[in-house]
Amino acid sequence: METEGKVIKCKAAVAWEPGKALSIEEVEVAPPKAHEVRIKIVASGVCHSDWAYLYDTAKMKPRPFPLILGHEGAGIVESVGPGVTKVSKGDKVIPLFLPQCGQCERCLSPKTNLCTKNWDKTQQGVLADGTSRITCKNQQIYQFIGVSTFSEYTVVPEDNVTKIHPDAPLDKVCLLGCGVSTGYGAAVNTGKVESGSTCAVFGLGAVGLAAVMGCKAAGASRIIAVDINPDKSEIAKTFGATEFVNPKEHSQPIQEVLRKLTNGGVDFSIECVGNVGVMRAAVEACTPAGGICVIVGWIEVEELSLAPLDILLGRTLKGTYFGGWKTVEAVPRLVQDYMSGKLLLDEFVTHRLTLDQVNQAFDHMITGKSIRTVIEM
Repeated sequence: METEGKVIKCKAAVAWEPGKALSIEEVEVAPPKAHEVRIKIVASGVCHSDWAYLYDTAKMKPRPFPLILGHEGAGIVESVGPGVTKVSKGDKVIPLFLPQCGQCERCLSPKTNLCTKNWDKTQQGVLADGTSRITCKNQQIYQFIGVSTFSEYTVVPEDNVTKIHPDAPLDKVCLLGCGVSTGYGAAVNTGKVESGSTCAVFGLGAVGLAAVMGCKAAGASRIIAVDINPDKSEIAKTFGATEFVNPKEHSQPIQEVLRKLTNGGVDFSIECVGNVGVMRAAVEACTPAGGICVIVGWIEVEELSLAPLDILLGRTLKGTYFGGWKTVEAVPRLVQDYMSGKLLLDEFVTHRLTLDQVNQAFDHMITGKSIRTVIEM
């Protein structure tokens, strides 16, 4: 049945309130307005940020509820609104929580990827006109960071979607919508890891393992993977780690352990946990003689404390968002890199579930059983 221009009724996982499990509901997804795109979601990764905004709200700025989570998806364009020129009906696409309009001051700068187009609106779960396109039980449902991939259909702004190769497997490349792009880019873009260098990556979820992969791609000679889960040791080696260190197996702070292992500190450290204590450890694990620490782990309200000498002698502390990639132009290239064998994706996927099982995906994540669970619609 032709759906273009009509409201689509479909299934979605709705978060009605913080701290409560997602509920599978029938929702209504309105047609796209001007410069918007309606997407049939085929697959979605389940990211730690999805869990955090639902269950770890003390560390996050409040988001409006009810909302539909999910921001790491891939799908097919079902229809486009007036004025859309960048994608067409039937295109395979990846929706993007970080836009790239190509026209704002930041898009025109080589220094940043933080496009400002509709940013304030999408951060509050609405599109350009201040409303969401999704309703349930006659109530507006907010779209998490403007995306909402835990729904069979969603609507996003034209600048928040990118067309990818028509042969790309959507159940794999969906991971490039957040985690893998973020970790990989933290190493190759933000940190600018150098050939022959020594690196440490803290936290071996999907983002951390992608950072390990990025360090390997950059030619690092030593890549020390750090995690409190001993099961992560072997999988880290799959992505390029040369060593594994479990902080629980040492009486000294992990930064001291790493400084001893590396004769004074690593050249590059990448923090992928989202814990301020680990962030400080990552900084102090760097050599003071020009070491670079990149913070990737997402946390919004806690404060990071450092001693002046942590920075004063020459360390650099940097942050990264979406791995520094300018999204619309970079994600299709990353898809091509995967398809040509330059980038691993299959190895991240440990579980495949249906939308009805999305709460189980969260359980796998927080118990350390999964690297990435992909929800197949």
